[in-house]
Amino acid sequence: MKHPLQIGVTGGIGSGKSIVCQVFRAMGIPIYEADERAKWLTEHDPILKADIIRVLGRNAYELGHYNRAWVASQVFSNPELLSQLNAVIHPRVLSDTEMWVSQQLGKPYVIKEAALMKAAGDGNSLDKVIVVQAPIALRIERIRKRDPHRSEVEILNIINRQISDDERLRIADYVLENDESQLLVPQVVRLHEEFLQQQAY
Repeated sequence: MKHPLQIGVTGGIGSGKSIVCQVFRAMGIPIYEADERAKWLTEHDPILKADIIRVLGRNAYELGHYNRAWVASQVFSNPELLSQLNAVIHPRVLSDTEMWVSQQLGKPYVIKEAALMKAAGDGNSLDKVIVVQAPIALRIERIRKRDPHRSEVEILNIINRQISDDERLRIADYVLENDESQLLVPQVVRLHEEFLQQQAY
């Protein structure tokens, strides 16, 4: 049975990558949400929990639950500690992804959604990468509607901490424009048809 193509979807906060994934899902394509799975694994994967405690100490968990706010406060201004934490989380997410993909045999392709992504084939199993983009002003407007508790300054801080649009475009095999000047769904459907065609050969 053919292995599915593995397609990455990424984009900055407010760009609309989750909407894009919803459209793919509506067309019957399985979606792996790497950031959500990483959160789940930090709570439930005993190997990962032991590794996180080894890196950060017992305070990383409170009453058995991942102490996200405390961990963030520890790694926020300590890049070395952050890279140690990522070094234990990423391999567990990777093996979780591989297991998930192995359960999707017979599907033409699968989508992996993540905020951080490397170019296809750059030490990963992705065949192609889709970047979703939108102007900063529009992204801020969307996030303010979605998260009214966040100020514009907070949102800009989050955007500035993420990789730049230029860096994202360098890894893009396809770019979806979600700037409200053109319809998003037909762009996604075109890619869907292209991926089905690629798998037909």
